[in-house]
Amino acid sequence: MDRPATATPATAREIILEIVRNMREGLEPLHYSTLAPAIYHVYLHPDDLDRLRGILPRIMDEAKRALDDEMENLNRASLAEKLKLAKRDGPKITPPEGGWQIQIVENHDDDAAPGDIMISSELALPAKDEFGAGSMTKRIATRRMGGVQTTSQKYEPAATAQPPAPPPADAVAVICYEDNSGRKTYHMIKNEIVVGRGGRDYWTDIKLDTLPDVSREHFRLRRDPASGQFFLKDLSRLGTTIDGERAPSSLEFDGADKRDLNREAAVPAKATIVLAGVVFMEFRST
Repeated sequence: MDRPATATPATAREIILEIVRNMREGLEPLHYSTLAPAIYHVYLHPDDLDRLRGILPRIMDEAKRALDDEMENLNRASLAEKLKLAKRDGPKITPPEGGWQIQIVENHDDDAAPGDIMISSELALPAKDEFGAGSMTKRIATRRMGGVQTTSQKYEPAATAQPPAPPPADAVAVICYEDNSGRKTYHMIKNEIVVGRGGRDYWTDIKLDTLPDVSREHFRLRRDPASGQFFLKDLSRLGTTIDGERAPSSLEFDGADKRDLNREAAVPAKATIVLAGVVFMEFRST
């Protein structure tokens, strides 16, 4: 399908309006209150982000004010309600307990173009004890791509602990992690794997369902058959850490071009690997 052409770059005002639209789309009515998403991840094309970088703190501050104003407007009683001639459609919106949290970062997706605005927000829903249901997270994704606005939502139950399955006899390592689809365990049975979000032209052994902070091909994990030592090659833009230490980037960027410097970092037999501060992996050599 052909992608609509974007007429102009994204402006600061358009970004703020998209954040407010995401909040409206993500409202969740309960019985006595209506919850609004608290956490907003905003993804912009690198050209738009570079152009607006100097005023990002101002954009985030005014976006929070705009969210407050929109919540106040939605909560304001109509004249008919004030005169008791009509009942309110739903319970009032309550502000997030920890306040609005907004982060603006680069969108590294191949199909991103200047002017595109992608927002992923999160709303933690309380457990419903009367039904025996646990807590859930509501995720709201809004996009303005080529001037066309879209919205999608999904509800994710809290991950439940499952007893780990015994590794296959030929497994050389076990990797436990959690992404948007839940808690998972991966048994590494070959000497090299690729980890990332994957996508068209990007093969991954571990395909992560997570935010675009994680690159499509985030890192490669290699085992030296002779020594049994593991090595990690970071191929991302936002980085990878091993036990809190940042792995050296193996890529050198020159605008849209990139060159692999073939740099690797040794991975201990037991380590915590973190991708872009978003996905946490517990690695254990067997």
